[in-house]
Amino acid sequence: MGEPSSSTSTAVTIPDAVEVADGDEPPSSPLQPTPRHPVWANVPDSDWNDWHWQSQNAVRHPRQILDLIPFTDDERHAIESLQAQYKLAIPPYYFSLIDRFDPLDPIRLQSVPSPLEMTGAEGEDDPLDEDKDSPVPGLTHRYPDRALLVTTHVCTMYCRFCTRKRATMKRGGWDSVSRDDQRMVEYVRDHPEIHDVIVSGGDPLTLPLEKLAYFVESLSAIPHLDVIRIGTRVPVTLPQRIEDNNLLDILESSGKIWIQTHFNHPREVTSETRRACDRLRMRGLPINNHAVLLKGVNDSLATQRALCRALLRIKVRPYYLFHCDPVTGAGHFRTPVWKGIEIIEGLRGHISGLGVPTYVVDAPRGGGKIPLMPNYLLSATNDSVVLRNYEGVIVNYHPTGEPPLKQAAVVTQGVSALLEGQAEVLVPEGNPRLLRRRARGIANGLNGHGTQGASPKKSNGSAGNGHGQGHTPDH
Repeated sequence: MGEPSSSTSTAVTIPDAVEVADGDEPPSSPLQPTPRHPVWANVPDSDWNDWHWQSQNAVRHPRQILDLIPFTDDERHAIESLQAQYKLAIPPYYFSLIDRFDPLDPIRLQSVPSPLEMTGAEGEDDPLDEDKDSPVPGLTHRYPDRALLVTTHVCTMYCRFCTRKRATMKRGGWDSVSRDDQRMVEYVRDHPEIHDVIVSGGDPLTLPLEKLAYFVESLSAIPHLDVIRIGTRVPVTLPQRIEDNNLLDILESSGKIWIQTHFNHPREVTSETRRACDRLRMRGLPINNHAVLLKGVNDSLATQRALCRALLRIKVRPYYLFHCDPVTGAGHFRTPVWKGIEIIEGLRGHISGLGVPTYVVDAPRGGGKIPLMPNYLLSATNDSVVLRNYEGVIVNYHPTGEPPLKQAAVVTQGVSALLEGQAEVLVPEGNPRLLRRRARGIANGLNGHGTQGASPKKSNGSAGNGHGQGHTPDH
């Protein structure tokens, strides 16, 4: 790869893609092109923006990576020894996102081997028991109406936390359609209860176009199949691949395809990834995002808010936030479950509902995805439920609209007072929304009756509700 030509990064412009008909190109992005690592500063733009060049020049060997980033002796030893346990591949574009002088850089942590992979909690090769739910090689049938197809072991970039390291460690492979490929399609065809398939890998967008076309065309022709999801990180790690109109033609031809991509950090949202997502959407391909909660990468509320907002700006819907699986070598990425719940608590109500992913744990032994959310249901009776919102406002809600049954009066307070019909709302002291209303001379109106002009008064016993000083509006 040679020595760096300078110590400064050079911004590059993205040339026009392969010529297409008027109206097929997305509008130009306001984001600036990604600066390059100095070692690639003098690569012609025509090469840099060519996915073939990016793939051919990906960092794949310890000797290459050790020349590009400063490492300690322990890190050098880890990189060299881990090569035999898990593949290494980082396209120059994605490598250029790394702050090479920050050993804790979130892009580096996802892509560059670390000594931490050799320590920490014990992991498993197949933590989700996908192979045990595999009726034919490469296909997992776990949920009643869905199936997963592992179509390749190749990725553009090998994430250090990957659940399928066991599959991606396979060497070699067939460019042509194999008998196992045919058996996967035949299984889906023979099981009319399957309405949704996830075409995954590896990364299916690394497949030769002829083989990708086989899966797309064969699956699309199955009448009972409604949805074909392509699980790919190509828009994130090798967005230049999406410049290929032949690839887009194949995907667009189905009419059933959704793209499931994988942004983990807001710095991965660049002008190049935005353009790739624009081109996919303009071909009628909706895009959802799967993120993985990773310690040191995105396990903060600030980072997750920035990521979800960045995804909304490029019209990619945050779909899932996965708890990191107990895979071999990924123990240092795993967080407490409470961290994920804390993050969802800080997203709900603070950003658009479109930008709030579902936080899930993929249960061991093939238990599937289990959603975990903050507790918004606090208590319930037969005719009412006590709910809280993101502000901490606690309300008594009557789901059927029927008045609660009359009960003998009893002295009580807090949430119990709501259940007994003695109060309708408990409002935390200093609620910003209520303070804005008061400043405008508007009553809080949170008593369930739309009362206007009434001033809140302190309710007997409402203060000790765990949400600050409680208030109950006048009735």
